[in-house]
Amino acid sequence: MLLGSIEAGGTKFVCAIGNENYQIKDQTTFPTTTPAETLQKTVDYFKQFAVDAIGIASFGPIEVRKTAPNYGYITDTPKKGWANTDFVGRLTKTIKVPVFFTTDVNGSAYGEYVMAQLANEDVDSLVYYTIGTGVGGGAIINGKLVGSLGHPEMGHVKVKRHPDDMNFAGVCPFHQDCLEGLVSGPTFEARLNKPGKEVPLSNPVWDVMSYYVAQAALQATLILRPDKIVFGGGVTSEQFLEKVRRDFKVLLNDYVHVPSLEQYITMPEIINNGSATVGDFALAKRLLRE
Repeated sequence: MLLGSIEAGGTKFVCAIGNENYQIKDQTTFPTTTPAETLQKTVDYFKQFAVDAIGIASFGPIEVRKTAPNYGYITDTPKKGWANTDFVGRLTKTIKVPVFFTTDVNGSAYGEYVMAQLANEDVDSLVYYTIGTGVGGGAIINGKLVGSLGHPEMGHVKVKRHPDDMNFAGVCPFHQDCLEGLVSGPTFEARLNKPGKEVPLSNPVWDVMSYYVAQAALQATLILRPDKIVFGGGVTSEQFLEKVRRDFKVLLNDYVHVPSLEQYITMPEIINNGSATVGDFALAKRLLRE
């Protein structure tokens, strides 16, 4: 059995071939340019292999409802030139295999869920957030992705403003000071005129941001009651999550039981940002079993 993965990011595409044990056998990476050029490179790559199914984890927004006339499209994305792109249609016109189409963060969530299962962790549900250029979230409940009208947009929830951050407008073009508008990577430039990698953890801005991220973890906890919450993306680090756990503990105030916070609020188990690739393999494999 050969499984395909497409991790379609706004900056780069990562295409991979794996086996039924989710081991990568071949992989390539190329920049995300125009839809025509990028998707042609994707098709050319998979034409080299007799894949049985492909999982796609794409930047969005995307249409995931199979009953929708524009199923398989990247829809109203701010990515220049990519709005209303028929991603799945262009791929399957040549590569005629079953395709599972979901968001990049759903793919990562599923990858982390599968790894927890393989490690025999007591995890039947999981929430995954990515904090980077944007903020997104995906949830797995009893092995199934959450969302039927569409995919979740957890990065655009409203959060209570930190008292030391009242004058920052936020950077989200739709909502200004939603979660993404307050904690995504571009907020460092907007607040401090420097990239996040140049801001030491001792800077008070990290305490402001941990307050917001802890609220996201609190919302996920109280709404979904997952077994685990995973934070990935370029902004996240173990040192930052220590601050998030600290603030989460205060906000939760022992209202409901959760596991030890070091086990409950974690970094990804899959290294090198490989969660989406493993998730794609697993979702493709699931298609063949349905």
